[in-house]
Amino acid sequence: MPDHSDSSLTDELTGLDFAAVSPEEFARIVKGLSGGQLGEVMSGDLRARVLGAVFGRMRQQFRPEAAGALKALIRWKITGESDVVYETSIADGACTVTEGRSEAEPRTTLVMGDADFLKLVSGNGNPVTMFMMRKLKVAGDVGLASGLTRYFDIPKA
Repeated sequence: MPDHSDSSLTDELTGLDFAAVSPEEFARIVKGLSGGQLGEVMSGDLRARVLGAVFGRMRQQFRPEAAGALKALIRWKITGESDVVYETSIADGACTVTEGRSEAEPRTTLVMGDADFLKLVSGNGNPVTMFMMRKLKVAGDVGLASGLTRYFDIPKA
């Protein structure tokens, strides 16, 4: 990827239709950016669009055959310029995603910064390494958290 100043990179990504970007292409974009560039991208309206696109795709990336009879609520807390919470509910072979924190008690909660979240969901970050380096914090069922990637088709860059 050519060298970009952060402002031209942000401008370039602002014009991107995330709905038209394949998961593999998204993974390549994330892989080509530094942590600082990812932080720059994850600000303002662009941050909301990126998070909305990622969580919006979770249903399509879900692998019901891998989840089987699993029933679990996973809370995602993404920290950055502000904290954003999404919840992923896996039950009856389906995955539903909602924005915001519900009153339900999650089986596991994952907390990470913007750049680490993008690396994780794009297949560019190893969840175990991230956990060991305290870039990914887990509350609740650590076993469920450690196996989450098998329930989703994670793109590879």
